[in-house]
Amino acid sequence: MTTRITLRPDPPFRLDLTVWALRRRARNAIDSWDGERYSRLFEIDGVPALIVSSQISPPNNPELEILCIHRGRRVAVNRLTEFVRRLLGLDVSLADFYKLAATNARLEALARRFAGFRPPRFPTAFEAAVNAVCCQQLSLEVGLELLNRLAAAAGARRTYDGTTFFAFPQPRDIARLSEERLRDLGFSRQKAATLSALATILSADESFLERLADLDQDSVRTQLVGLKGIGRWSAEYIMLRGLGRLDVFPADDIAAQKNLRRWLAIGSGVSQSAYERIHRALRKWCPYQGLVYFHLLLAGLAERGLLEPSAQ
Repeated sequence: MTTRITLRPDPPFRLDLTVWALRRRARNAIDSWDGERYSRLFEIDGVPALIVSSQISPPNNPELEILCIHRGRRVAVNRLTEFVRRLLGLDVSLADFYKLAATNARLEALARRFAGFRPPRFPTAFEAAVNAVCCQQLSLEVGLELLNRLAAAAGARRTYDGTTFFAFPQPRDIARLSEERLRDLGFSRQKAATLSALATILSADESFLERLADLDQDSVRTQLVGLKGIGRWSAEYIMLRGLGRLDVFPADDIAAQKNLRRWLAIGSGVSQSAYERIHRALRKWCPYQGLVYFHLLLAGLAERGLLEPSAQ
């Protein structure tokens, strides 16, 4: 069974830039991109469905075709629409960010270079939390490999036209894995314990992390760092990528620190920590620090030859 919908984001919009900010590396078994179509297997109201998104008109008059391929009962169109709009950041307006970026030549160049990007958001805060745990103190490549193994071991899978797609595991799926099994997949003892604890909490209370969206920033951070194995970087990563807090820049991210110094010419001081310097430097771009983070990520991906920036 296939459900088809059409979405028309506010211009400009580019699916490729948005998808690459979500998937980050080509070696990503959950978020698939073939150069034209973005595909992801996701469970909607208990129904595993392959969602395929394509941009069928140019960035200045964007139109997205969304196909939802599934078996069993019909997927509600409103749930499908809600999922895609959150995932691809379609309800986020960047108009005020562009105005702010115009006050700084370096940031304006980045914003112009990646015009059409929208800040993606993981379908659930739980997925953001698991991503954070997998990537803690590891390279992004290694972290994504752990995510791929976890999806293969615990997530749903479906094969369409000869290609197998893996869904991100639900909390109950990970809770079924023993810590020993997680360690067999390559997770450290600490990461295995953290994943088990998170999965147990979310299995009992699915909306626990989502409810944090109603709290102020300091309260959200405090709640998150109170969880087993979640430190400051992980908390801020979850806030940005899982809760959509675009005023958060995960300043403990070593790669982000380097990119910020390089692209925006933020110097190294001796009287402050790198975390403090970054937050001081980014105050003038409040409340869009997270958008700076995403644009620097795109700049790094462009350097790797993974995407094509907008025409200057």
